[in-house]
Amino acid sequence: MDPISAAALTGLAGGVGGEAGRQAWTALGALVHRPFRHGAGSGAADDESRTLAVSSGAAELAALVQDPGDVERAQRLSTALAVRAALSSEFRSALESWWEQAQSVRANGGVENRISGGTQHGPVLMGRDFSGITITGHGSAGPRVTPADSHGTGSPASDGTDPSSASGPQEG
Repeated sequence: MDPISAAALTGLAGGVGGEAGRQAWTALGALVHRPFRHGAGSGAADDESRTLAVSSGAAELAALVQDPGDVERAQRLSTALAVRAALSSEFRSALESWWEQAQSVRANGGVENRISGGTQHGPVLMGRDFSGITITGHGSAGPRVTPADSHGTGSPASDGTDPSSASGPQEG
């Protein structure tokens, strides 16, 4: 399983996705707070010491709740989740299931950019929440239509020839 991205964790911790995002975040909290048992130790003391040496992710989750935009805290949570998933197949399965559902959560005002067919004349910006942008253009942004392109006889070209005829310079 690939690690859960820090960006996804900060987004969910910060309330991205409205009610669906809140439910995904709550479900992750419930998953992290499940008892953490890993390995096949030789005794209760051995199991307890290994549990203390490896984070369940609860401390990292709590830290991210305190500062949802902190990418470093989100990365620590991502690492704790990945380590726990590597040590517990039960947790890994539950985390994969949670992640499949959480990935469907989209930000409020999510953006899906798509250009299909045709020719775009001029700048095309794709994204969300642009600010402080100045777009300048040089000349016409649209296609140039010359009189000859408009199915009629055009005005004489600069050399005096009629663009719609094959004859030479016009007398005038």
